[in-house]
Parts: sequence; structure tokens; C-alpha cells
Amino acid sequence: MQNISAVNVRSLQFFIGVFDSQSFSIVARREGVSASMVSRIIKQLEDSLGQQLFYRNTRAVMPTEAGRLFVDYARNVLEQLGEAQKELLERQEEPTGLVRINAPVYFGQKHIAPWLSGLTDRYPQLTIELLQTDDFIDPHKDAADVLFRIGTLTDSSFHARVFGTQHYYLAAAPSYIEKHGIPTDPKELNKHKSLVYKGSSGQNRWLFRQHGQEWQQYEVTPLLASNNAETLVSCALQGMGVVLFPDWLISEYLQTGQLVRLLSDYHTAVHTEPQHIAAIYPYARHPSLNVRAVIDYFVEVYGEPLYWLVK
Repeated sequence: MQNISAVNVRSLQFFIGVFDSQSFSIVARREGVSASMVSRIIKQLEDSLGQQLFYRNTRAVMPTEAGRLFVDYARNVLEQLGEAQKELLERQEEPTGLVRINAPVYFGQKHIAPWLSGLTDRYPQLTIELLQTDDFIDPHKDAADVLFRIGTLTDSSFHARVFGTQHYYLAAAPSYIEKHGIPTDPKELNKHKSLVYKGSSGQNRWLFRQHGQEWQQYEVTPLLASNNAETLVSCALQGMGVVLFPDWLISEYLQTGQLVRLLSDYHTAVHTEPQHIAAIYPYARHPSLNVRAVIDYFVEVYGEPLYWLVK
């Protein structure tokens, strides 16, 4: 095995310089050293690698086949080192300027907006633009640095930091249960008053399954359908009907008893695939300091397990 102790950053820089210029003297003048020193460093590199990297004559310095092979590795090493130095330098700096955040309307209202004061206290040079919409946002085309999204992650053209998975619960207020009773089987839901979310893609399906079984959809005719989740939750709290909503939306009401979980022997959902809560951002080898600061902050805030999980 060859001794590679002489393979260092300076020797790689000299090697690439000679490879590109085909001259020891040009590299020597640029680096402020003698041509003999450049030649000596290249010779030490060749000895360490056990390969001749250049053919030398009085007119030019020509790379050998080994030199042509090695140059790609050398460039890659220096590029990666430069990226590492850049990232480490950024970590010593403070997030500054505008960061644009996009989030679903009600999730942003409940689990982003309340924490923004803490984010700006931590990074006083940071300014925030928060756009809340339930419509599809393309992170490559729309003006957003970080998008909080809930769904199935399939697009590999962006990075994603998954905070956790959302879980659905069927629930109603005690006043509703006192008046209409408790369903013991999903088939009974067609006899109950349902409050159903209806967005741009249509009315949410109500899916149920018991452990080890397949998802099954149960048709419900809503007493109230709305594209505003807050409205539906407000009506449920008043005893108007039954809702099927995720934990991050109704966990506080389940924990205080304002809503009661129904059909607890069943898993419930509106999609058959797991729905992840994540922060996504356009693909980049190293995301900006502002993006990292926002995501790291909310990883800390949301915790593990997520603070809104139903206990």
C-alpha cells in the first residue's frame, strides 16, 4: 500500500493547476513560489500515489492516463472541501434578511403563527413572510423558501424534513353524544349528523379499518360541508355533529373533553397512504442558513413525539 501522507490540499491545488496549464512555471508564478518547488510537490504526490501523473519535456508538461483519471477525484475533493468550509462558515453567522414561509391555512394558524415570536426573538435580524393557502404550491416556481406541507411525499426534486405523521380521530361534543348517542360501528354513521371538510379536490372520504385489515370507505351525507376546517370544528364544539379530523387540529379539544373520541377500536383516515407533516424546500446541496434556521427551530418546537399527539 502506498503512503498517501503527501496528498494534501496544497498538493491537489498544485496538481490541478499544472494539469490545466501544462506548465510548472505558470503555477509557480501564480502561487508565488519557484518552479522547482512546484515540480517537487508534484513528484511527492506521484510517489504517494505510486503513479506517474505527468510526462515532462522541455516544451510542456503533459498528463498521463493516470493523471487524467486522478484529476476528477482531485477536483471533487477540493469542491467538497470548499462546500464544507462554506457551510461551517455559515453556521458561525446569524440568519439575516427575509425568509418566505408557506403553510396550510389552519395548520399555519395553530402551529406556526404562535411560535414566530420565538423565532424572531432568537434571530432578530430575520424577517418573515408567511403565506397560508391550502392550494398546491410548486416550490420551484412560487416565491417560498420553506413550505410546510401535509401529505404523501413522492417528489424527489425537493428536500423534505419530516416532523411526523398525522393521525385522524372521529369525534363529537358531549352535548351531541347526549342527544344522539355513540356509534358502535362505522355503518351507523349514516344515521348520524356529519360535518365534513370539502376542499378543491372534493369532499373528504371517511376511511376506517381495524388492526390488520384493509381500509374501507363509509359513505356519509354531511349535514354541513365546508372548505374551512375551523368552521367545522367550531360547529362540532357546539354539538352540531361528528367530525373526522387530524390530531394537530383537534387534540387540545380531545384532551380537555370538549370533544370525545368515537369508534376508538378503529383506525381512521381520509387517505389510505400515510400523511406526513414536513417542511420542504427546493433541492440544493446545502440549504441556505435562513432555511436551516427555520426548520431547526420548528423541529425543536414540535418535539419528538409531536407536542399535539393525543395522549
